[in-house]
Amino acid sequence: MNKSGLALAGMALLATFAHAEDYLSPTEERVRLSIGVARLSNSTDFQINSRSGVPGTPVNAEDTFGLDKSDYEAKIQAFVRVGERHRLRFDYFSLDRTGQATITQPLVFRDVVLQPNDPVNSNLSIRTFGITYGYSFLHGDKYEVAATLGLNDTDISARARVQTQTRHVDQSEDQAGPFPTVGLDASYVLSKRFYIDGRGQYFKVHINNLDGLLGIYELDALYRLRPNISFALGYTYLRAHLDSTQPKQSGLFNFNSSGPELFVRVSF
Repeated sequence: MNKSGLALAGMALLATFAHAEDYLSPTEERVRLSIGVARLSNSTDFQINSRSGVPGTPVNAEDTFGLDKSDYEAKIQAFVRVGERHRLRFDYFSLDRTGQATITQPLVFRDVVLQPNDPVNSNLSIRTFGITYGYSFLHGDKYEVAATLGLNDTDISARARVQTQTRHVDQSEDQAGPFPTVGLDASYVLSKRFYIDGRGQYFKVHINNLDGLLGIYELDALYRLRPNISFALGYTYLRAHLDSTQPKQSGLFNFNSSGPELFVRVSF
């Protein structure tokens, strides 16, 4: 090979190395924005007691009120790294469902009693916005593990309506509040183009006749199509539990939602 050929080969090799360096390790990324969709399977059980102390009727919302057992919901997440080991993550989750069903037996729902043959229109919505701080106690080019402390502002609301010529019922319930969580975030780089992300957050408390639990878990496999663009396929699971014996606000709520997710991530 002549000198010109060697020079061209050397330039091509340098260009290859330069192109490879464009792929910043996920453990060094400063900003991420993830947008996608999750197909969720849902199970919702609740019992809303009357303010006079009459026990509410245990209900599965999907079976009794006709709420969808599966649904597609948007996924939105943002991430900012502050220094090498400090990070902030912002998450938003919402699930809004409506249903129609005919009641087959008397059903106590707070201060109303739904009667057999009542045609019920129902709404159930869950929204949570979370801000999570993480400290990476393990940090390298191929891996990262961070301890996290988050605050999740969660709102749960339910509504049942009956509108006939002889019956007019409109009963709503709403529970909201900030829930702190602790957890772990982890990333592992398999190659220049493939890496894995996982996280878990958990909260459990008993205070003032109120038991609460919130768990959020996610595992994703990502493929980097371009240095700053990745596609991900993963699985997400959310569990929320609320059990109140407070006067005039007693009841039980138990919610599970899980399913596959697909999203695109832009990072710098």
